[in-house]
Amino acid sequence: MNIDCKTLIREAIIARENAYAPYSDFLVGAALLTAGGKIYRGCNIENAAYTPTNCAERTAFFTAAAAGEREFIALAVVGWKRNGVPEFVFPCGVCRQVMMEFCSPETFTVITAAGEDKYKTTLLRELLPSGFGPANLSG
Repeated sequence: MNIDCKTLIREAIIARENAYAPYSDFLVGAALLTAGGKIYRGCNIENAAYTPTNCAERTAFFTAAAAGEREFIALAVVGWKRNGVPEFVFPCGVCRQVMMEFCSPETFTVITAAGEDKYKTTLLRELLPSGFGPANLSG
């Protein structure tokens, strides 16, 4: 499947608008593309206790998984301070591990964007070399 990076980035920017970040004021949005062409949005959701905070990437993955999706092609991530300048943000280690659960490190593409026309694409294997996934537990 061909990845329309700009469409995915626009969806991530829309998702960012729903971010709940009263403590950091750092708003993140993500858009996850399934093998079937559906897009699931996610945003970061903070918590006063910090540990229960959930990243935009995981929100998108968990929403898609809860809807029965299991095959994913790409993820776009955008984030910047409220009233700030867009910047490149990369998924945290926990989010990268969640990606390993559902995605092929050889083909899954992560798009980090500081705007619709300013983005980088990276394969999951580059973000999490020697990652641990389901294949490590199979027979």
